[in-house]
Amino acid sequence: MEGRESPVGSSRRLPAAAAVLFRGPVEPLVFLGNFALALQGPLTTQYLWHRFSTELGYNGTRHRGNCGNQSEDPIMKEVETLTSHWTLYMNIGGFLVGLFWSTLLGAWSDRVGRRPLLVLASLGLLLEAVVSIFVVQLGLHVGFFVLGRVLCALLGNFNGLLAASFASVADVSSDHSRTFRMALLEACIGVAGTLASLLGGPWLRAQGYANPFWLALALLILMTLYAAFCFGETVKEPKSARLFTLRHHRAIVQLYVIPAPEKSRKHLALYSLAIFVVVTVHFGAQDILTLYELSTPLCWDSKLVGYGSAAQHLPYLTSLLGLKLLQYCLPDAWVAEIGLAFNILGMVVFAFATITPLMFTGYGLLFLSLVITPVMRAKLSKLVGESEQGALFSAVACVNSLAMLMASGIFNSLYPATLNWMKGFPFLLGAGLLFVPAILIGVLEKANPRPEFQHFPHCS
Repeated sequence: MEGRESPVGSSRRLPAAAAVLFRGPVEPLVFLGNFALALQGPLTTQYLWHRFSTELGYNGTRHRGNCGNQSEDPIMKEVETLTSHWTLYMNIGGFLVGLFWSTLLGAWSDRVGRRPLLVLASLGLLLEAVVSIFVVQLGLHVGFFVLGRVLCALLGNFNGLLAASFASVADVSSDHSRTFRMALLEACIGVAGTLASLLGGPWLRAQGYANPFWLALALLILMTLYAAFCFGETVKEPKSARLFTLRHHRAIVQLYVIPAPEKSRKHLALYSLAIFVVVTVHFGAQDILTLYELSTPLCWDSKLVGYGSAAQHLPYLTSLLGLKLLQYCLPDAWVAEIGLAFNILGMVVFAFATITPLMFTGYGLLFLSLVITPVMRAKLSKLVGESEQGALFSAVACVNSLAMLMASGIFNSLYPATLNWMKGFPFLLGAGLLFVPAILIGVLEKANPRPEFQHFPHCS
């Protein structure tokens, strides 16, 4: 049974609206959240590698002089396989819980405001960091990493944080500025990830695994306090509403099944499919890149892994600059097509990278790869009404979660299965999959009553 709405005036009694110190923007939350995640992600993969190496008696040597001579070592392959599979288990655990909760919480935020979801998601990330610290400090079973991911998903996790953040940007931006504002939000992800990655590798070599996790915990505490007391609510008239009701899920379903003058069900569904494929490739490649770099023939140490992770996040910033410049000359859809082309090239280079310079060449080719998602998010946002933004970005968060599950299932299973005949095959698969959104974007723009592909603004 659905709960009754309270009057608008009752919104003042919501905890989310209490004691705001100042009306701050949402970008610091995304920055702090992704800094903590980017600091923990490669460290968790390397910790799993180290833990399984120790347990299986593998000497763990990754020195460039002799790593290449161990390409046929069965113990090394077992270490790679276990690390890949436990990464998959963590992602599945987070997805199975997050698929329900992220969609529920995002639509709920359309009624109660964005702050409650931002606070809950921040607490979830904080809780996961606490569990990770216990695993590293006390040597607990690596299965507790899965528990931490599940607990985080119960409170919305990073997908819930992004859903509320993108919805808050949509609340306050115009149609003209929305694409760039969403790219700016994604740039916060990239800058944070770059800085965290540059810090994480050298810090791991100097002081081990524990201290970087403690820094992540401190940042997440700061992030939670900012969400609770400093974020400026963007929903004009928050209302109290029950969380546990099917109304929130039904609001998401209605986006795709009920016609409305301002939206096209076909466009919503196909743009969502395009986002699904792009996110699947991005997260699938991200899941195996650290493992790919640690093992033969690259044999990177933690310092190089940190540099590689920084290069992996740099496109968030370069894509923002590229988007701003290209928008003077090209419509958004063409900018997305260019980004997809460079993304495909980068994946092909990764597939055949056997030396460090070639690997960084692949990273360099991704410099425009992340213009794609802000363009598609902005297009989706313009297809729904103001009161549906939270539901929309909850649906996008659901698509992201499903894509992450598919990415882990495909890439983390395919990677160990192809070690013996072509280690880089998952990257070639990713390059092939990216032709799907490229075709979809072109078809959708041609089918648009005001197609962007039929005119080009003059460069200024």
